[in-house]
Amino acid sequence: MSFFVTGTDTGVGKTLVSCALMHAFAAHDKRVVGFKPVASGCDDYDHNDDAKKLRAASNVQTTYGQVNPYCFVPSVAPHIAARQSGVRIDLKRILVSYGELASLAEEVIVEGAGGLLVPLNEMQDSADLAKELNLPIIVVVGIRLGCINHALLTMRVIDDCGLECAGWVANVIEQNMLALNENIESLRERLEAPLIGTIPFQPNIDPRSVAGMLDIGLLRKDEQIDQAE
Repeated sequence: MSFFVTGTDTGVGKTLVSCALMHAFAAHDKRVVGFKPVASGCDDYDHNDDAKKLRAASNVQTTYGQVNPYCFVPSVAPHIAARQSGVRIDLKRILVSYGELASLAEEVIVEGAGGLLVPLNEMQDSADLAKELNLPIIVVVGIRLGCINHALLTMRVIDDCGLECAGWVANVIEQNMLALNENIESLRERLEAPLIGTIPFQPNIDPRSVAGMLDIGLLRKDEQIDQAE
């Protein structure tokens, strides 16, 4: 079983957490691969830095195109970048790519673009993609001013869409955050899904070290891992 990683906003650490999750699963001898269906801000070689990090963290050999089927140069919302590039993002193509990766690995960590309501085309958004993939959600909450509202809104979208939230990660992205512990505790009180890890503020933190901060045993399906060990 795999996971769809979303965030309360862009730039909250989805790639960091996605890579850390892969390292954590690999430590349990799982074959794991990362998947970035849609990426903006690609270089002249049609490669995206986040997608390259996901590919590097995988322990399954893949091509770049398998990991990132849609890559756009403009660093703007995916549907706008696609329109400017004369392309329409097709969820069916993404599902085919996901199926290829799922046949190679036991765990596929899918990193969404931005938050759950970021449009992918004229009718569909990231929440629609998560529904099509039929994957439980892991939410990366960027711990900064406003995080409680953003997290609660994200969880409401998950509930309204009939999706399952398997867990959430508190990623401290604001240095010297006021009432840091109180904010995290407020979220713990209000979010039904388990907090699987808290990442302290640290510039250029390595995903391998973050992997040790994540309790993947709290994720529902990883009860199988615990029993096996």
